[in-house]
Amino acid sequence: MDILLVKLFLAPLLVVASTLAGRRWGADVTGILVALPIVAGPILFITYLQHGADFAGGAATASLFGLVSLAVFAVVFSCAARRLGWLATVATSWVAVLAVDVALSFVHVTAPVALVVTLVVTTVAVIFMPRIEPELPGEVDRRPSPMWDLPGRAVVTGVLVLGLTTASAALGPQWTGLLAPFPIATSVVAAFVHAQHGPVVTARTLSGALMGLFGFSTFCFSVAVLVRPMGAAAFVLGAAVTVAVQLLVLRTRRTLGRPKVGR
Repeated sequence: MDILLVKLFLAPLLVVASTLAGRRWGADVTGILVALPIVAGPILFITYLQHGADFAGGAATASLFGLVSLAVFAVVFSCAARRLGWLATVATSWVAVLAVDVALSFVHVTAPVALVVTLVVTTVAVIFMPRIEPELPGEVDRRPSPMWDLPGRAVVTGVLVLGLTTASAALGPQWTGLLAPFPIATSVVAAFVHAQHGPVVTARTLSGALMGLFGFSTFCFSVAVLVRPMGAAAFVLGAAVTVAVQLLVLRTRRTLGRPKVGR
């Protein structure tokens, strides 16, 4: 019952929290927060509780490759959103993600190699993202959202997490790991943003999501190498390292994005 409660409530609560933060601080912050392991983290932890450290370690290594698919999702969704409605955009992006996941399912490497590949692909994805104007101070959208918005995001996230963790035994560590970073929370947030605010804010959100992958990758790598010797503590340490990396990324991004003042 305790594991079921984790499945049903942890990831949805984190998605709702990231949404509220975005309403307070802007779309780019929403993207960075939603790209943290708010869904994959609970999924990997649940598989650890269900199947043990070896299963979770293998799944975490595969999750590093799953982040490659997540980077592809951000680029494809941002480009498709310019021409398609939210449903067709989600469908197109998911097809691209699943195609990449199928290709990567045949690749078996160590965690350090997977980490390097993920960081390189994420950097390339940042380069290929559509160019958008940065969000200006005071530009955060203050329009009220529908009453069903937050409950809808939570329900969709909970259903998808429940389905994947329930099927983990049949999928095995490789596919469980590849699908753990599947853009569940990101799809929910991006689809709602696209439907409510349009492609420009969507691209801004997903640009933030790409920045979040640098911290996300450190979480997966930490769990992959530490879960066998440390057990559940590996998830706590991984989360702490992820937060530290994301704070550094956010600070660096703001520094680089700050306009230069000439004399």
